[in-house]
Amino acid sequence: MAAQRWGVVLAGGVGSRFWPLSTSDRPKQLLPLVDDQPMVVNTLERLAPLIPTEQTLVSTNASLVEAIVAAAPALARDHVIAEPRPAGTAAALAWAASEIVRLAGPDAVMICVHADWAIGNPARFRETLAHAADVAERERGLVTVGIVPSRPDPGFGYIEPGLDAGHGVRRVARFVEKPSRERAAEMCAQGYLWNSGIFVWRAGDFLDEVRVRTPEVASALAQFAGNAPDRERFFTAVHSISVDVGVLERSDRIFVVPGDFGWDDVGTWASLRRVRTPDAQGNVVHGAGYLLDSRDSVIYADGNAVVAYGVSDLVVVTRNGLTVVTTIDKAADLKTLLDALPDSIRQTS
Repeated sequence: MAAQRWGVVLAGGVGSRFWPLSTSDRPKQLLPLVDDQPMVVNTLERLAPLIPTEQTLVSTNASLVEAIVAAAPALARDHVIAEPRPAGTAAALAWAASEIVRLAGPDAVMICVHADWAIGNPARFRETLAHAADVAERERGLVTVGIVPSRPDPGFGYIEPGLDAGHGVRRVARFVEKPSRERAAEMCAQGYLWNSGIFVWRAGDFLDEVRVRTPEVASALAQFAGNAPDRERFFTAVHSISVDVGVLERSDRIFVVPGDFGWDDVGTWASLRRVRTPDAQGNVVHGAGYLLDSRDSVIYADGNAVVAYGVSDLVVVTRNGLTVVTTIDKAADLKTLLDALPDSIRQTS
């Protein structure tokens, strides 16, 4: 009989690249960027046919718990994990794994996703996750889903598939950090996959690897030996590190399952041109936007109307009387803009 399956949704972070719509108390996972629902709700609904809501945990900043509970009332409040401080994905997933072991035992399979993705084919997405869960049980290893690239994108990390493990599964030869555009094109031609951040493993197997490979987190896990877990103490004790660097790149038990289901990381305003349906001129418009003789632009009108005439490759966002205008290219670097603005403007949104 298959082990119980649990979902873990990582929903921390602020998403400053979606300023002025995103703020510290309303980051991108709580915004309706792909459609008219907050992205975290999209994520939970996408998982629900595979994993019941009562077996889903959401890990987020302590300040966002109330907003997530309000956005997703079917989610049990005690299944929203409030991280007292940002401590990296290795710590977030280790705490979630410990909770799952406590609730369902070490054989329960964790299916870990992020709350800020767009998925073009949800049914195939779930089929791939189910396959990855079967692999995690069979191999007793850590499984990641590598996305079949649709373009040579230098904004993503990559996975080099290694030895064939059967059933369409490969061992991971290595992970590659964000490459140059030229190198990304070469890796796509060589069969590399995008590092999606989708992880599937038995909770006990993951904790075993953390204890062996990740001293930044392992020492904090020692509190569970005969003691009631203390979340505040755990997140205070860990050293911040990502699960990719702290666990996956150090382990020899990593497998990759290819995924091809229209995955995209909604990371900048420019990405909306890929995840929303553009008009005949390549424009994506949300709200009251009126364009003439304009192309390949993103217009997000929240409260005010935007009229654009004879422009191209622009991002125009308006909210609460504030209008931001930039280019598609510069939209990826809004942090530089925010750092240069006075508080009176930054906090207007």
